[in-house]
Amino acid sequence: MEDKLITEHAGTRRDAISRYYQYGSGGVRVLDTRKAIKRLYLFDPSSGIMTERDPLRQDKILRRFVFDRYGMLEETFAFGTRPRTFRYENGARQIAVREGGDYGAVGKIITFEPNGITETVWGRNGEIEHVYQVDAREDAITIRKGGWYGDVERTLGFAGMGASLFFEPESFLQFLMFSEWSEKDRDEHVSDRVSEIRGGKAAPGASPFAYTGAAVKGKAAPRVQGSRNTGKTPRASHDDTDIDFIPEADGPAVENSRKQVIFSRQSRDISYQERRDRDGGGSGGLPPGRSAGIPLEERFGSSSREPEQLSRGKSAEIPLDERFGNAERDREKKLSRGKSADIPYEERRGGGSR
Repeated sequence: MEDKLITEHAGTRRDAISRYYQYGSGGVRVLDTRKAIKRLYLFDPSSGIMTERDPLRQDKILRRFVFDRYGMLEETFAFGTRPRTFRYENGARQIAVREGGDYGAVGKIITFEPNGITETVWGRNGEIEHVYQVDAREDAITIRKGGWYGDVERTLGFAGMGASLFFEPESFLQFLMFSEWSEKDRDEHVSDRVSEIRGGKAAPGASPFAYTGAAVKGKAAPRVQGSRNTGKTPRASHDDTDIDFIPEADGPAVENSRKQVIFSRQSRDISYQERRDRDGGGSGGLPPGRSAGIPLEERFGSSSREPEQLSRGKSAEIPLDERFGNAERDREKKLSRGKSADIPYEERRGGGSR
């Protein structure tokens, strides 16, 4: 069997390549973007075992995966790392992932559904963590985060082989093992990206994320609106771009809405004397505020005036007798006898003794 190359993108196929997988009958080599081997998996079909080896010392086993008719057992040889078991359930349409062995707590449930595979995390009230879907042409597997309509986290493109091969339970477990990202893998990937950005590939002063498309012959490349070059700083020497670089201190002084001059220079380049001269002739004091133009009489005159008399309310015109006479008349009325007073006492007692 000829080795096939699986390409992984950090997102959709339009996003950057994050890893490669060289898949063959002997095993899988996980490669970084520079095609350096990061992880190595070897198959032993006769015993149903897949082992993860140290890429520098291939005789050293880091992990071992034992497949049987019940599922898969992961054996780890790293100190402090807990093993996992993957057991088939519901006629192999589900896989229960237990942390710490056969009797550990169920951490995840992997379910094979008509439209794809869901990975449900029990630790967060049974939420779907990942969804694995095969494209219609069966040449890619899309991994979404959070559900069927979640964001695309990774896309793996399969050249010369069908992606649906890995949607059988045992093949999917192999795929899950060699394609997973550990915390160490993520840290190394971030470090590599930082090294590339700091490696000086972009010209000094030019953004590494600027337009880099080659200009069409006979037609100038697009220019950024408002960009210019005053001659103070040489233009960035790109062969494939016509974007001018505007460094700091390249713009003139401008005025804001208050007619105050705004300099584009950095504050460390403005001398102390220049700052004092701009502040009201070098007096060193703050300019008076607008409130200083309001006379004191206008400010505090209202507080010295006589207090205004409040008008009498309409209720003051109602006589007291009219207000409280109804209450006195109500107290003089006699209450009527209730209907229960007409029921003889014997009849009342007899009803209660039955």
